[in-house]
Amino acid sequence: MGKTMTRPLVGRSARLDFDLSGGLKLLPVFFLVYCVGGSPTFAQTASSHEPGEVFRDCADCEELVVVPPGEFDMGSTEKASEGPGHHVVIGKAFAIGRREVTFAEWDQCLAASFCKHSPFDQGWGRGDRPVINVSWIDAKEFIAWLSQKTGQPYRLPSEAEWEYAARAGTSSTYWWGKDVGVGRAKCEDCGGDPAHQTVNTGSFRPNAFGLYDTAGNAAEWVEDCWNTSYRGAPNDGSAWTNGDCSLRVLRGGSFANKATYLRSAARFRYDEDVRYYANGFRVARDLK
Repeated sequence: MGKTMTRPLVGRSARLDFDLSGGLKLLPVFFLVYCVGGSPTFAQTASSHEPGEVFRDCADCEELVVVPPGEFDMGSTEKASEGPGHHVVIGKAFAIGRREVTFAEWDQCLAASFCKHSPFDQGWGRGDRPVINVSWIDAKEFIAWLSQKTGQPYRLPSEAEWEYAARAGTSSTYWWGKDVGVGRAKCEDCGGDPAHQTVNTGSFRPNAFGLYDTAGNAAEWVEDCWNTSYRGAPNDGSAWTNGDCSLRVLRGGSFANKATYLRSAARFRYDEDVRYYANGFRVARDLK
């Protein structure tokens, strides 16, 4: 399947209409968006971007989607590491990458001599495929470059923010429903293309928040240290910075995983310095 939405012009805002029939509770907030004299302007306050808006901080920067504040029940009873379920409140809007970071975007950091690692693409091609073979440490280096380039506070999403954004108002096993179905994501038993490799980002339908590939394609690093359960986990959407911080959490599953790893609640981990052919990431950004 092809991409279902076009990229917005720099400095112009595009808005995605959220379908929140899954029962996500949004917190009240007021927003104002404006441009002056036809030139791109990017206000520096949380009120300058409204939920569903797609924007970039520069012509070749990551495409971001504004995720609204709200609350949800995080976790599941499927595995011990996914419990106990707990209620999380996301108190303010934040922006998150509409797509996973691509090889094309990573290669810009490499060309700028900021990123030192040139990840292998497994012979599948670079371009719009999600960057893989990058460690959590590598991802942080890319984010430092992006922050320096734009002057904006980029970061990895917290695990709670990631699940909130991936669920997009749903409480089902996958954001699209109870069963994995056929051709909804890229994984080992998701049906469709049988090739054991990544596909271009945005090849499948996005979730209700407008995010692509939160299930499958490349697994995604988040900020949090690994803990074997959610006992003592933050309930305010912040990253969990206690636990085994030599291990970092990955979410979303990948092309190399069975569908069970694509569940919205599924979580796993790797050493922070491991570069694996199924692991990538997407960025987040604070709205000042």
